[in-house]
This record gives sequence, structure tokens and C-alpha cells, in this order.
Amino acid sequence: MSFAVSWETICHKNDIVANSGRAALIDGEQVAIFRVSLDGSEQYFALANYCPFSHANVISRGIVGSLDGRLVVASPIYKEHFDLQTGVCLEDDSVVLQTWAVQLDGDQIQVATVDEEVAA
Repeated sequence: MSFAVSWETICHKNDIVANSGRAALIDGEQVAIFRVSLDGSEQYFALANYCPFSHANVISRGIVGSLDGRLVVASPIYKEHFDLQTGVCLEDDSVVLQTWAVQLDGDQIQVATVDEEVAA
């Protein structure tokens, strides 16, 4: 069995205000997409929108910032911090949000999805 990666276009980069997030539906799952602008460069991140502490899809509404040298989003309910690159919760590293690879295609934000293919 092999896997193929495909890229799903989510939105135009200007649809997300710098240093904030937006929710998207990917393969039936809510995903939080973030646009982070630092020192004149931009980075994009995608992680699960579901907060396991508040049991709500709210991560995309969190506050983006930096903590201990890591780019994070603070969940808007109880303020746990999640690393934008790894999804690891800084307050409880046993809790990890799923992450997705993100790329720009021109000005379009795309998120990687994995398609399972059966080997021939």
C-alpha cells in the first residue's frame, strides 16, 4: 500500500488577516489555518481546530504569539498554548494537535492531504 500527497486549495492568503487564523473543512474535519507575519516574512500553519481542553472547535480563534522562542496559538477558552509547527501543548506535552503541511501556490494557501492508494 502506498500513499500519495495532494494539495487542497483553502483560500487566498489575503482571506486571513496577518497573525490570525481561520477555520476550514478538510476531508470532513475542521482545521485551523494560520498566517503569521514576522520580520517581513510570512509563514503558514495548519492544525486541528478542536481544543481537547474545552471540547470545542475554537483553535482558529486563538491568539497567535511567541512563547519560549516558539510560535504558538493560545486556545481562546482556557489559554493553553499549542506550538504551531508541531501541535504540542506547552502546558501538557502529552496533548498534541494534528498538523498538516501548508504551502503557497501563487497567493493561494494549500493544505496537504494524504490519499491512500492500493499497490498494484
